[in-house]
Amino acid sequence: MSQRSRVLPGFGLSLGFTLAYVSLIVLIPLSAVFIKSLGIGWDGLWEILTSERILKSLQLSFSAALIAALVNVIFGLLLAWCLVRYSFPGKRIIDALVDLPFALPTAVAGIALTSLYAPTGWIGQYLSPLGIEVAYTPIGITLALIFIGLPFVVRTVQPVLSDIETELEEAASALGANRWQTITKIILPILFPAVLTGFALAFARGVGEYGSVIFIAGNQPYKTEIAPLMIISRLEEYDYAGATTIAVVMLVLSFAILFLINLVQAWASRRTGRVAQ
Repeated sequence: MSQRSRVLPGFGLSLGFTLAYVSLIVLIPLSAVFIKSLGIGWDGLWEILTSERILKSLQLSFSAALIAALVNVIFGLLLAWCLVRYSFPGKRIIDALVDLPFALPTAVAGIALTSLYAPTGWIGQYLSPLGIEVAYTPIGITLALIFIGLPFVVRTVQPVLSDIETELEEAASALGANRWQTITKIILPILFPAVLTGFALAFARGVGEYGSVIFIAGNQPYKTEIAPLMIISRLEEYDYAGATTIAVVMLVLSFAILFLINLVQAWASRRTGRVAQ
């Protein structure tokens, strides 16, 4: 009997196309970054890696992205819960506004946040007399990263939350579980892998964010300079090796953190019986 013809291409062709696509789009450009960074030699590489200004910018970028992602996990989870479990006036509008950071140019978001939270802005003018400075401080950077990272958490958690049957909560209540036990023992373990995914996406976006941060940061050396700005500055000085070296450091650190998050996510998926295929 002749083999039945397939409508879709076989495994070999699909895998070959996938590897070629990933190589052209991801692997080759990343390899070029690593090779370019080695062009300055080990002494130049060490000088850049031990520069206090660069270390401060890396610390600010990663710490602000981490704090923003943690905040988005809390409030993104609450927002997703409200959108899935409740009906209220204006629900569709709020659901659409969640995607606004995706559609809004990041520079526009940065200018808008700066106008609001500057000492003379609509909100900043009330915070300044209280001694709270938002614009041109790390707080403003974190606020911008919260703005652009929130949709990643909401849109990752929302479909998983929609698939959780309310009968599980009713069964837990019938067995004597209180509301807190139902949330911590039933709902959160199921949501945990999705929450981790949303956290990883928000964190990764925050680390490399430039447009929405550059205006509200103020770009003060050793205080509010982010790592992407250091890369842009080196490129403007035609120091391509220095720029790629900073990019390599960010890439390695981001990959290590995301790899750790994926390990925790895989463990949580196996623990809840929802192993990713």
